[in-house]
Amino acid sequence: MSTARRAGAVLLSAAAVLLAVTGCSSSNASSGSKLSLVAYSVPKPAYEALQKAFAATEQGQGTTWASSYGASGTQSQAVGNGQAADYVAFSLEPDLTKLVPKFVDAGWNSGPTKGLVSKSVVVIATRKGNPLHIAGWADLIKPGVKIVTPDPGSSGSAKWNILAAYSHVLADGGTEAQAQQYLKAFFANVVSKPTSGANATSTFLNGTGDVLISYENEAIAARQKGQSLDYLVPAETILIENPAAVTKTAPQRAKDFLAFVQSAAGQQIFASKGYRPVLDGVNAGTVAGANDPADPFPSVAKLQTILDLGGWSAVNKKYFDKTTGIVTRIASGSDG
Repeated sequence: MSTARRAGAVLLSAAAVLLAVTGCSSSNASSGSKLSLVAYSVPKPAYEALQKAFAATEQGQGTTWASSYGASGTQSQAVGNGQAADYVAFSLEPDLTKLVPKFVDAGWNSGPTKGLVSKSVVVIATRKGNPLHIAGWADLIKPGVKIVTPDPGSSGSAKWNILAAYSHVLADGGTEAQAQQYLKAFFANVVSKPTSGANATSTFLNGTGDVLISYENEAIAARQKGQSLDYLVPAETILIENPAAVTKTAPQRAKDFLAFVQSAAGQQIFASKGYRPVLDGVNAGTVAGANDPADPFPSVAKLQTILDLGGWSAVNKKYFDKTTGIVTRIASGSDG
């Protein structure tokens, strides 16, 4: 064989090997065995448990994850700016709808759970033993009470917290003017506004403040970790509803994971981490860290919903508009 023909044969052989390797790599990459999850910070323990349980199913076998957690609004913006995501989970609906229709299909909320994967309520956490004898919202505006709650500019948790504080006045028959006066007194006692719900919990546990406004599940999760705090479910609070969806480019495996999360098995895992199930009839069982582990999710006498306040579109404009929102003006001190 001539030198030229020998060289040609070597090149053809190398090309065949390269094509084979490339073909295998492409096949592996498109199998969807590694998924990207982008979520708000609070449910990290729940999602770690859900990922492990999903991997034990036929659909989820071999799944690995690239997971990112942070403040809900910040995470939504990151996905909108191009961060890789197959599965997204946020604290509140507007952070998800920002991604529709470019990144998430418009029908994301058409299923049996309406796109929700977890529920909770806003609670008041205190130091162990409740040394200030906090019994409800009225006690939070007493002189000297130091409040920790996240920043509504970045945190979905903060919006739920503040709406609970505001709407408790309405639930008790008060007027909008009275609710605004309460909120002014409330913010006068706020000593720290961390960027996310998880950061707010860390700030409180590190010694800042007398009370923490938080999710029921966040307080339960802290106690499950052996951290020192108590919490109470106020007689008037708001129902927290947390959405999730797959992105338009997500593989089937991501869709299977969402289905698992919304199933009874997935909801039991959420419940074990302190979340109220989105499905009726799911037995939460015994939930460590709850005030009553055998009855972890007590009914609330006056439970407000976001629909009671007009829905998210109206709520964001009325309360959280960057210049005219009631909460924005009160929190910044520009409302007198």
